[in-house]
Amino acid sequence: MVAHHATKSISLHVPGHKSGQGLLEEGTDFLQSIMSIDYTEITGLDDLHHPEGAIREAEQLAAACFGAEETYFLVGGSTVGNLAMIGAVCQRGDLILVQRNVHKSVIHGLMLAGAEAVFLAPEVDVETGVATGLQIEVVRQAIEQYPTARALFITNPNYYGIGTDLKPFAKLMHETGKLLLVDEAHGAHFGFHEEVPASALSQGADAVVQSTHKMLTAMTMGAMLHVQGPRINRKALRQLLAMLQSSSPSYPIMASLDLARKRVHTEGHAWLEQGLHIMKEFREELQALGCLGVYPRENQQSSGDGVVEPTDPFKIAIYDPTHSLSGTELKARLEADGCFVEMTDGYLVLLVFTPANSREDMRRVVQVLSNICLDITRRKQELQAPISNIIKLPTYEPISSPIRFDHHVLFQETTQMVKIEEAIGKRSGEMVIPYPPGIPYLYRGEVITASVAESLVFLAKQGIRFQGTYFGQTNKLTIYTEHEGTS
Repeated sequence: MVAHHATKSISLHVPGHKSGQGLLEEGTDFLQSIMSIDYTEITGLDDLHHPEGAIREAEQLAAACFGAEETYFLVGGSTVGNLAMIGAVCQRGDLILVQRNVHKSVIHGLMLAGAEAVFLAPEVDVETGVATGLQIEVVRQAIEQYPTARALFITNPNYYGIGTDLKPFAKLMHETGKLLLVDEAHGAHFGFHEEVPASALSQGADAVVQSTHKMLTAMTMGAMLHVQGPRINRKALRQLLAMLQSSSPSYPIMASLDLARKRVHTEGHAWLEQGLHIMKEFREELQALGCLGVYPRENQQSSGDGVVEPTDPFKIAIYDPTHSLSGTELKARLEADGCFVEMTDGYLVLLVFTPANSREDMRRVVQVLSNICLDITRRKQELQAPISNIIKLPTYEPISSPIRFDHHVLFQETTQMVKIEEAIGKRSGEMVIPYPPGIPYLYRGEVITASVAESLVFLAKQGIRFQGTYFGQTNKLTIYTEHEGTS
């Protein structure tokens, strides 16, 4: 791309902005530089959907860097990787085991494939209500109940950086002739330093998607799909990626993927080392402030069997243990002082650092939190009783009944909107997704329980936004209208 730019050639091809020449004046400062290399599939620049030159070489370098046998560049984020993984494994009517707290893109993949899912409930951190990883015994029991399951789909790590040792899961799935698929969107940096968790590929996963834009340095929507071993159908993967991604993929995004790879390939350990020093200092500063709770705790313990869970040191969630500030209020205070955070669940406020954050960034956050702590101390003295803002997660069965996700069927059924208290016991006619992080609380066709209804009401009161529903504005849910003789 740089070499072509140097030729100063005349563009007689798309895109229409002609290397930024067509920009309005107000766009030049920010967009002209990147648009000057915003190319298409012209001679010498290869084709993402049939790579034979520069893109092929870049993907081969990425595979070598991340430990894959084959790597595919994605310009539609981890979303398109999740869709392709499921489509390559599941045909219509096939069954797959799915960790309950997966991203909505996994459900969309199931809908497109017409597959059935058995949901496996993760462990829950008692103190914070955060859903963490699966227990291997739950997976073993699910395989016994549903031996025809094609694969296990796991999210690892979760939004808060809590991971799971995947080696036992890979061993179990391969012994039973099944695949392990991993959404490692938040773990593209895993495996490049001994103080961060091991990567899913190194632990035996068959296919792994990573959002290279989340924790590494690619542009937004830049991601990679890594595969290894003989179990996944690579021809199907390539075909699906060609179908699901634009036929005019972004060359700047692909260039940023190549540069992100080069950074960790050539200086990954040292780069992470620098960031880890800053994170250790930040934790020390938080401890010195003394007024905020921190999650994950150091040496995070599993709520199930006491095993230490691998955690990402670049993810830190904070909360007010006195409950004088809700998570929503704490987020607002941070952002009022110029510190924009990843998300809040109404209780925890998630701060996402990467090795790209400077020590100056960290010091500024500490100063803002110091000011907030002074206010918390004053409010604690003024409050007669603490506010309860502990997140209320719904409870789910460890192993669900199969749920069919065939969009051809789901969108043909009759639905209606009812008040949430009237929806209890009915089948949900919509996906209800608190966003961020984009993990559905309800799936289409799933029975709405009192526990789920209570959790949704709580989240709405905390100011959490929802996707896929008007519940936040109406306090109503869409349900399927049951007819006589249907189930």
